[in-house]
Amino acid sequence: METRILTRANLDVSPVGLGTWQLGADWGEVDAAEAKAVLAAAAEAGVTFFDTADAYGDGRSETLIGEFLQENPGSQITVATKMGRRVDQLPENFTLASFREWTDRSRRNLQTDTLDLVQLHCPPTAVLSDDAVYDGLDTLVGEGSIGAYGISVETAEEALTAIARPNVASVQIILNAFRLKPLDEVVPAARAAGVGIIARVPLASGLLSGKYTAETTFAENDHRSYNRSGEAFDVGETFSGVDFDSGVAAAREFATLVPQGATPAQAAIAWVIAQPGVSTVIPGARNAEQARGNAAAADVRIDEAFDAVVRELYDRYFREAIHHRW
Repeated sequence: METRILTRANLDVSPVGLGTWQLGADWGEVDAAEAKAVLAAAAEAGVTFFDTADAYGDGRSETLIGEFLQENPGSQITVATKMGRRVDQLPENFTLASFREWTDRSRRNLQTDTLDLVQLHCPPTAVLSDDAVYDGLDTLVGEGSIGAYGISVETAEEALTAIARPNVASVQIILNAFRLKPLDEVVPAARAAGVGIIARVPLASGLLSGKYTAETTFAENDHRSYNRSGEAFDVGETFSGVDFDSGVAAAREFATLVPQGATPAQAAIAWVIAQPGVSTVIPGARNAEQARGNAAAADVRIDEAFDAVVRELYDRYFREAIHHRW
């Protein structure tokens, strides 16, 4: 698989990465052996970028990745983790002392001295305008405990605030066929500034796989059950904030229009990585077959006609309801 560079972090990453929220068992149970099979399948398929967080399974996802990397030396995997969601979401909790505590825990979990890339994990909006926050992150880079830092955000406005900071290496944001707003300003601004874009939720929590119907149900401990109205965290993280029934209808139509030889999921992932300025996209996978299928999306070519289809579906189904929100 080709690589792309996160310029400010000086890191080469595969355009299709691997999101590992699901390995923390926050999407239903995934046992350790199956989780490591997912990691192995992704790596064997050319994926070199794993995204995790200290909050995924309260460290379970990080720990599994750390064990996998110890068991597979020389795998050349870049690991991006996130921090800040294990505490009350108050700006005063985002201090250098906290950053040291959080990154020390992640370094233990991942069994490494230096974390490749650490992202603030959708922090309170006020945190993104606090000079002391960036001073603290710069200190960690200077001390060698982290190699670079980025910000994971909920909204376009938050992304633009982060991009304006000179040492922010990456912005992670929801971008998929059902969430186009980042294409308006965020992705062009990041591209101009040399800031990497890490696109998350590329399948709209699975909607864009084309496998769901209006009757589909999910496990009780799956956020697609318990966060439908934003009960646990920002509702935009679940099905990209779109109405489930509308999402199913749009996904059904999307599935009939994908390029020949590609699955709907592969077409959805390929469409994201075809957007100029996107560094990597991080679909999750619950099994090795899904991981291999996602990685194969790097070989799917998106033409202007398909891009136009995506934008027309968005305009017809979702723009009025969600474009102003995130």
